[in-house]
Amino acid sequence: MAHPSQLGFQDAASPVMEELLHFHDHTLMIVFLISTLVLYIIVAMVSTKLTNKYVLDSQEIEIVWTVLPAVILILIALPSLRILYLMDEINDPHLTIKAMGHQWYWSYEYTDYEDLGFDSYMIPTQDLAPGQFRLLETDHRMVVPMESPIRVLVSAEDVLHSWAVPALGIKMDAVPWRLNQTAFITSRPGVYYGQCSEICGANHSFMPIVVEAVPLDHFENWSSLMLEES
Repeated sequence: MAHPSQLGFQDAASPVMEELLHFHDHTLMIVFLISTLVLYIIVAMVSTKLTNKYVLDSQEIEIVWTVLPAVILILIALPSLRILYLMDEINDPHLTIKAMGHQWYWSYEYTDYEDLGFDSYMIPTQDLAPGQFRLLETDHRMVVPMESPIRVLVSAEDVLHSWAVPALGIKMDAVPWRLNQTAFITSRPGVYYGQCSEICGANHSFMPIVVEAVPLDHFENWSSLMLEES
């Protein structure tokens, strides 16, 4: 969960998000070193009288400043491509959930069960219980078993939406008449918040996403209760 004056990302709750955080730190360090070098060169050019002709005209320097950026781009591209393929990898999911975007709420359908589905609306501010987060809490959470591969099929019924949960490293567009799929594994139990990340209309800011990861036996009890209620 993000907190006021937070400068970095939320703590990772999935293996993919952990990889994304490592890649961010790796790339940020490269950017920091490049910025430091460029700043040093600017200061040196302004404050130093250059009289060495070998600095002004040198084939070796031209080779270095051509090859070095190529090496840096490779150091950034290879881990980026690796994470990109990891994010697209979906192997033998234990559970499939269809998330459908509406104006302005989400509906979830657990496709492995016959009649397990519900709508998820934001809880109005005046109805919040103590400890609940304004504009982020919903009346029905998407409950998933922890440490299990979960596949999410994302679509929309009316306009473009986007199903995004930062702590899980997920952001998938919900496009009408199209099914997009993504997957995640929660590393630990907890409640993870997200919001629609596509400007979808007047109440775009009022369709939050809440994913609750629980142990498998708790999930089975929850699913049994939901099926009995339906």
